[in-house]
Amino acid sequence: MKYTKQEVLQFVEEEDVKFIRLAFCDVFGKQKNISIMPGELERAFKYGIAIDAWSIAGSDESIRSDLFLHPDPSTLSVLPWRPDHGRVVRMFCAITWLDGTPFEGDTRHLLISAVQEAETAGYTFHIGAEAEFYLFKLDDHGNETHIPYDHAGYMDIAPEDKGENIRREICLTLEQMGIYPESSHHEEGPGQNEIDFRYSDPLTAADNTVTFCTVVRTIANRNGIYADFTPKPLRDLPGNGMHVNFSVHRKNAVGNALLQESDDTHLMQSAIAGVLHHIEDMTVFLNPCDASYERLGCCKAPRYITWSHENRSQLIRIPAALNEFRRAELRSPDPSANPYIAYTLLIYACLDGIQNNIVLPEPANINFYHADKELQRGFRSLPASLREASRIAQNSAFIHEHLPAMLISAYTGQ
Repeated sequence: MKYTKQEVLQFVEEEDVKFIRLAFCDVFGKQKNISIMPGELERAFKYGIAIDAWSIAGSDESIRSDLFLHPDPSTLSVLPWRPDHGRVVRMFCAITWLDGTPFEGDTRHLLISAVQEAETAGYTFHIGAEAEFYLFKLDDHGNETHIPYDHAGYMDIAPEDKGENIRREICLTLEQMGIYPESSHHEEGPGQNEIDFRYSDPLTAADNTVTFCTVVRTIANRNGIYADFTPKPLRDLPGNGMHVNFSVHRKNAVGNALLQESDDTHLMQSAIAGVLHHIEDMTVFLNPCDASYERLGCCKAPRYITWSHENRSQLIRIPAALNEFRRAELRSPDPSANPYIAYTLLIYACLDGIQNNIVLPEPANINFYHADKELQRGFRSLPASLREASRIAQNSAFIHEHLPAMLISAYTGQ
């Protein structure tokens, strides 16, 4: 349910809410929040709540040091793990300067702008992410280890799969927060898990991705273990990916437009072509840490800039699905990415492909995990390191057109 400002005020008064968490992300996608009491909520809606700009990662430490959080009432959600009496709720916020100008590092605002630009051009997007994570044990002092919670394999069941009850609790918590999981299972790595939820509009999808990571970490901690979303927590074993499923539609069109025998066939083909065309420029934002590049090219994580149907060795694959569930899957991002930036760049790359009629290359119907080196050399590959990805982004006209300079600098160090 999407609430209005008045409905939020009424809910807080009638449902014994004692704390309101105003949530936002720094430029790297790490969720932050400040809690206010119900008596401050009217002020928050009218004027915003001040925070220290210099303490937000990625800020440029200009002479202006105050930012303001403005809660989005449509994102109201009760935190189910907090007490029923004296409830705690959360809302995502816009971040502005005192005069109401959007803060350049408000990546949620960047995504809102991208969605609006797409709609003005006559297109709507659906996005859904699949973020993998490991469950590890804590030591006797409550410190994190890299000892897997179990040693089960892909889609194994209990008793080998010890994460079954953890995933169940995560799914039920997500449902209470209005996020509806489609499936959950044990992944390939020891202690590795995956929970998938339905696609939605890009902003909701990004909010849900941030919420999902918070819920997973919270439920794991409550069970005496910890959840690790880093790209490569265990050497020589599968890394954590954040596969992004996307589809694009002509505004008000009925059904999904993915590679059907219709006028919309060209639309989705051009969108995919746009992503392939710009993927090198985008990579530092989809894979923003050194460990990201240890994952790529290993254990079903892509290295080559190719696409195909149902082939998990490709950068983009078209999963087998029917009707509205048909989409494209971008397989290179990992959970260290800021989803607001990732989805923003994905939308702009798709739009560029559509508006400039970029031609989709032929599918690479090859299993790259077993292909010989000579064949592999015939394809473009993703950047091999964070340094290379940073250099490409810094020199990219596409990136400079769609992201503010302070954000580019935060990711590339230049």
